[in-house]
Amino acid sequence: MEINKNENNNLSQTKPNGGIWWKPAMEIFSEISTWIAFPIIMAVMGGKILDEHYGTKPFFLLALTGLAFLISSYGIVKAVKKYSAKTRLNDEVGQVKKEEENNL
Repeated sequence: MEINKNENNNLSQTKPNGGIWWKPAMEIFSEISTWIAFPIIMAVMGGKILDEHYGTKPFFLLALTGLAFLISSYGIVKAVKKYSAKTRLNDEVGQVKKEEENNL
């Protein structure tokens, strides 16, 4: 990692390939947070509305919250697999570049 001085005279840390070092972490955080928050919030809101409408106090809230848990679990596993494969590919590319540099 190197420290570069940009046009505004601010210091920013970048990866050797020119990217911002914390960008992948923020992508993973935002995607997984969305997979957790969105289904749960929608389930709680929908469950409360349906329970009030049909007079079945906890039934729809609990059922939809359970369904939201399953949806969130699926989304998290999917996101982790995607970023794991992406990281593995980046590691392999980095190793190939190092080998090429060593052969020169």
